[in-house]
Amino acid sequence: MKTLVGWHIEMEFQEEGDRTRAAALVRLGDGTEYRGHGSANRHHSDQPQLLVGEEIAGARALMDLASQLLQKAHTEIDEASGRTSHPIR
Repeated sequence: MKTLVGWHIEMEFQEEGDRTRAAALVRLGDGTEYRGHGSANRHHSDQPQLLVGEEIAGARALMDLASQLLQKAHTEIDEASGRTSHPIR
């Protein structure tokens, strides 16, 4: 039998001048929450492109979350196996 598991992810953006900040929240199936952050800075000579700043800042926030989730998984593997696991990068 298949088990359906889902995660809920929220993303918020804040624009301040040439800087875009992103905050990402993932809520795992067990209710655990992790938060990631990312930012993007537009060079003063570049044209304003709101979506590009959001995409870069958002991607960086998601990369932060991914790193935290990998660490969590490896900690759980280590605790269960009694040895040190090594993430593939």
